[in-house]
Amino acid sequence: MTRCLAEQGYVVNRKRVQRLMRKMGLQATVPGPHTSRAHPAHKVYPYLLKDLQLDHANLVWSTDITYIPMHVGFMYLAVVIDWYSRYVIAWELSNTLDHLFCVSMLEEALDHAHPVIFNTDQGSQFTSTEFTACLLDRQILISMDGRGRALDNVFIERLWRTVKYEEIYLKDYQSVSQLYHCLAQYFDFYNHKRPHSALGWLTPAKVHAASAVSERFVSRRLCDRSSCG
Repeated sequence: MTRCLAEQGYVVNRKRVQRLMRKMGLQATVPGPHTSRAHPAHKVYPYLLKDLQLDHANLVWSTDITYIPMHVGFMYLAVVIDWYSRYVIAWELSNTLDHLFCVSMLEEALDHAHPVIFNTDQGSQFTSTEFTACLLDRQILISMDGRGRALDNVFIERLWRTVKYEEIYLKDYQSVSQLYHCLAQYFDFYNHKRPHSALGWLTPAKVHAASAVSERFVSRRLCDRSSCG
């Protein structure tokens, strides 16, 4: 923007352009900060979901992190979603990309139920010992997306699009407390009131409650995929 203005004869520095864009509620449509950076010392697990057919909730959960621009800096939003029902089981906000807020969110989600498979990307938050231990201690199979393959976690990518276009892009959050309150309201609406076309126009909460598996079951095929013998 600064260069475009300079070419038109307007002498203005970058900081002034940033200030005026914030004042007018404008932001560039470019990728935000990286939320997933691999750690070379952490173990990476294979992707288990290729060609997998789902017919119940609580078979596959997944998680991811996205960023939310604020007036100063960013906040980071992480969620746990059930693949079959699209139900948001837990979510958490943080002003850093430390793994601890992801572990806290995971523990909250596991207080409700346990999935058979838990899928993540290869970000260091999800490959950390503390995060994977929460899953391994409960004998939950760990699946991880291939490097650079966003579509391996397609349902959560669709969730980000929905949340951003229906909530985040429409608001100008003045504080973290306001952001938290608005997201709490939105996720309650998303789970319990917003009909979903892929679910036959039912809400995620209705589909999740009606189809959740009541007992743990891991087929031999899934065990083979995870090399568990």
